[in-house]
Amino acid sequence: MEETVIQIGGMTCQGCVSNITGILAALPGVASTTVSLAEGAAQVRFDPSVVARPALLAAVEEAGFDAA
Repeated sequence: MEETVIQIGGMTCQGCVSNITGILAALPGVASTTVSLAEGAAQVRFDPSVVARPALLAAVEEAGFDAA
Protein backbone atom coordinates (compact mmCIF):
# COMPACT_ATOMS: atom_id res chain seq x y z
CA MET A 1 0.00 0.00 0.00
CA GLU A 2 1.03 3.57 -0.67
CA GLU A 3 -0.21 6.86 0.68
CA THR A 4 -0.53 10.10 -1.22
CA VAL A 5 -1.88 13.56 -0.52
CA ILE A 6 -3.98 15.21 -3.20
CA GLN A 7 -4.45 18.97 -3.04
CA ILE A 8 -8.07 19.74 -3.96
CA GLY A 9 -9.41 23.09 -5.10
CA GLY A 10 -13.03 24.12 -5.23
CA MET A 11 -14.33 22.48 -2.07
CA THR A 12 -16.72 24.83 -0.25
CA CYS A 13 -18.67 22.67 2.22
CA GLN A 14 -18.98 19.31 3.94
CA GLY A 15 -21.10 18.13 1.02
CA CYS A 16 -18.04 18.52 -1.21
CA VAL A 17 -16.00 16.54 1.31
CA SER A 18 -18.58 13.75 1.33
CA ASN A 19 -18.75 13.72 -2.46
CA ILE A 20 -14.98 13.43 -2.91
CA THR A 21 -14.68 10.86 -0.12
CA GLY A 22 -17.29 8.68 -1.82
CA ILE A 23 -15.72 9.04 -5.26
CA LEU A 24 -12.25 8.07 -4.06
CA ALA A 25 -13.46 5.27 -1.78
CA ALA A 26 -15.36 3.69 -4.68
CA LEU A 27 -12.24 3.30 -6.82
CA PRO A 28 -10.81 -0.23 -6.95
CA GLY A 29 -7.59 -0.43 -4.97
CA VAL A 30 -8.38 2.44 -2.57
CA ALA A 31 -8.11 1.19 1.02
CA SER A 32 -8.96 4.44 2.82
CA THR A 33 -9.38 8.15 2.24
CA THR A 34 -9.61 11.16 4.51
CA VAL A 35 -10.68 14.48 3.03
CA SER A 36 -10.15 17.76 4.89
CA LEU A 37 -12.06 20.90 3.90
CA ALA A 38 -9.79 23.07 6.09
CA GLU A 39 -6.62 21.73 4.47
CA GLY A 40 -8.11 21.47 0.99
CA ALA A 41 -6.63 18.02 0.63
CA ALA A 42 -7.31 14.30 0.60
CA GLN A 43 -5.04 11.67 2.09
CA VAL A 44 -5.49 8.41 0.19
CA ARG A 45 -4.11 4.96 0.97
CA PHE A 46 -4.16 2.78 -2.13
CA ASP A 47 -2.71 -0.28 -3.83
CA PRO A 48 -0.55 0.98 -6.73
CA SER A 49 -0.82 -2.35 -8.51
CA VAL A 50 -4.58 -1.74 -8.86
CA VAL A 51 -4.92 2.04 -9.22
CA ALA A 52 -2.35 4.71 -10.06
CA ARG A 53 -2.14 8.21 -8.61
CA PRO A 54 -3.13 9.84 -11.95
CA ALA A 55 -6.41 7.88 -11.83
CA LEU A 56 -7.10 9.31 -8.36
CA LEU A 57 -6.51 12.83 -9.65
CA ALA A 58 -8.69 12.19 -12.70
CA ALA A 59 -11.58 10.95 -10.54
CA VAL A 60 -11.50 14.14 -8.46
CA GLU A 61 -11.30 16.32 -11.57
CA GLU A 62 -14.18 14.47 -13.24
CA ALA A 63 -16.28 15.40 -10.19
CA GLY A 64 -15.65 19.07 -10.97
CA PHE A 65 -12.81 19.87 -8.57
CA ASP A 66 -9.18 20.81 -9.15
CA ALA A 67 -6.64 18.17 -8.13
CA ALA A 68 -2.87 18.32 -7.89
